[in-house]
Order: sequence, then C-alpha cells, then structure tokens
Amino acid sequence: MAIRKKSNKNPPVLSHEFIVQNHADIVSCMAMIFLLGLMFEITAKAAVIFVTLQYNVTIPATEEQSSETISLYHYGIKDLATIFFYMLVAIIIHAIIQEYVLDKINRKMHFSKTKHSKFNESGQLSAFYLFSCVWGTSILVSENYISDPTSLWRDYPHTLIPFQMKFFYILQLAYWFHAFPELYFQKTKKEDIFRQIVYIGLYLFHIAGAYLLNLTHLGLVLLVLHYFVEFLFHISRLFYFSDERYQKGFSLWAVLFVLGRLLTLILSVLTFGFGLARAEDQQLNFSTGNFNILAVRISVLASICMAQAFMMWKFINFQLRRWREHSSSQPQSVKKKFVTPKGKTSRKER
Repeated sequence: MAIRKKSNKNPPVLSHEFIVQNHADIVSCMAMIFLLGLMFEITAKAAVIFVTLQYNVTIPATEEQSSETISLYHYGIKDLATIFFYMLVAIIIHAIIQEYVLDKINRKMHFSKTKHSKFNESGQLSAFYLFSCVWGTSILVSENYISDPTSLWRDYPHTLIPFQMKFFYILQLAYWFHAFPELYFQKTKKEDIFRQIVYIGLYLFHIAGAYLLNLTHLGLVLLVLHYFVEFLFHISRLFYFSDERYQKGFSLWAVLFVLGRLLTLILSVLTFGFGLARAEDQQLNFSTGNFNILAVRISVLASICMAQAFMMWKFINFQLRRWREHSSSQPQSVKKKFVTPKGKTSRKER
C-alpha cells in the first residue's frame, strides 16, 4: 500500500530518514496485521479488541420504550487497544491528506518554509475540525441534546452511551494521540515542539476527562462548539496564505471566538453549579461511575475556566501582534508617498 512518494535517494533501512519517508507504509503494514487477524479463528479474539468497540450492553425492548433491543456502551481498559488501532489509522489518513492534497497545493503556491509548515498545520486541522463538527452535530441532533439543555446533567452519571457517541470519543482520543508521533514524522522545529505538546495535551486532558468522568454529553457540546470556532480560524488562515488581502475571515473568527468562550463558561456553570449541584445522589461511587461530588465539580469547572482564560490570553496576544504589524506597516506606506524623486526639489526648497 504505497501512500507517500519515494525520493530517488535510498536511505539505510531503519535509519531516521527511512522511517520519516516510509512511516505511512510502515504504519499501514501494522494496521493490516490487525485486520488480517480477524480472518483467523486463533487470532480473531485478540484482533477484535483493537478493531471494534468493546463493553457493549444489550438492553431488552419494553412495551413503553421501543420494540427493538438497544446496544449501549461503557468504557474500560480495553479501549486503549481500540484507541491504538485508530491512532494508526489517523497516521495513515494524515499522510494521505499531506501527500495528495497539501503537498500539491504547496508546489503550486511556492510558499516559504514558515508558511509551508503553517499551511500544512491548518490544512490538517481544518479537515479534522470539519469532520468532527459535522459528525458531532449529527449526534447532538439525533440524541436531542440541543433541543433539551437539561440533558447535559439529567440522569447523571451517563455511564451507558450509544455507539456513535463512544466511537466519536475513541476517534477523538486516537487523533490527538497520533499528533505526538507526527511531531517526529513531520520534522517539527525544536522551538515549536513545546507549544505543540501543550496544545495536544490540553485536548487529551479535557477529552479524556469528559470520557472517564461520564460527562460525555457536556463534553460533546463543548467540543463541537470549540471545533467550529477553530475550523473557522484555520480555514481563514488557508485563504490568507493564498491571498494576504483576505482578512474578513479573521474578523468573523474573533467575534465567534469570544462568544464561544462565553457560551462555554455559561454551559459549564449551568451544568456544575446548577444541574449537578441539585442532584439527589452526590456520593462518590466508582462502581456506578458517579463522580458528582463538590471537589470533582469544582476541579472540573476550574479546569474549564483556566483553559478558557489561557485561550483568551493567547487570543489577546494574537490580536495585539496583528495590530502592531498593521500599525507599523502604515507609517512606511505614508512615508513612501512623501518621498520626492531624485533630481527634483520640493516646494519648500524652491
């Protein structure tokens, strides 16, 4: 399964350059091993853990609810194997988008090295954010979370979730885990590694926290809201790289960014300060998955508020930097208008 084009140079096997150039093919072979394992009875039981979702619970049909059985899922240690497999899939898809879409555009546009890396980053993230927004919105609509905000905290703990919801969280964790080896595969600069690790770590911390604390309903709403704003930023940056006169997208993103942070805080305060705080069962119980105690509520709410404050701080610095660049470029353009050609005297000199 050849995904990346090979250069004329043949680096030594298992060398740094060999792994970077052929990492998509290597990962494809690893994923193929798990898929082939499904074909044989001896290895099928082990391969199924990696490929399919685990911990399903079948709820029998009742006369009041429905005429069909319902399959719901909860989490467990075997989810790590599923996350690992789909992390390999994410690396393969990353390589396909890079090779057949982004690299072709880069050759036509002739970007500089700085713009080249930023264009690749925005191209990959915009594709992921768009996919996640569409999928997450379809889950919100099908489960009626948008029409009924009380579903964010009602019937907590949400230990049993539908297939689409669990698969969404598994793929989210797999994607952000795949970002760590991509730092090596994409030859990320040393000065950018720390920023990327913090960026990836914040996503993993909050997504895994919502998944493990059975706050999947609130986590899904906040993720879709955040991803939509981030998608608008990265798609605006892609248009900006193609034409630097394009600035309208950033203006719209700035407004929605502030509104997104405000709406995130409102939903979080309503869930933890109003909904869960008034629940009858407020005892820590690992067997039932109930984490609705005061310490956990305060910790989660503080974590969300700190993340929003951190993003607002980065946003303000970004806007100040843009304002300084815009203000510094204006005096230079004004000076050029008043420069007189050589050999000609101004009116004052005359």
